[in-house]
Amino acid sequence: MTLRIALSVLEVVLLVVVLAYFLNRIAGQLKHVSTTLLEIDGGVQAIDSHAAIIGPGGSAINANLSAAAAGLTAAAGLTKQLADG
Repeated sequence: MTLRIALSVLEVVLLVVVLAYFLNRIAGQLKHVSTTLLEIDGGVQAIDSHAAIIGPGGSAINANLSAAAAGLTAAAGLTKQLADG
């Protein structure tokens, strides 16, 4: 009977040790993830600050690109007429 109690106590102690070990490993992985997320956040903020310059001129850029696309479409049509004709 005493042996069973001693083995049960030993089993509980081993369980606690194993759980503590794995919780410690999980905490280390979470710290690594946190560090990586901070690096990503810094990169995203840098991109945001660089892209903020584009914002006010975005409509002008789109208008110019639309005009260029229309011109290229017209040129493609003329080229096709010349090739067919």
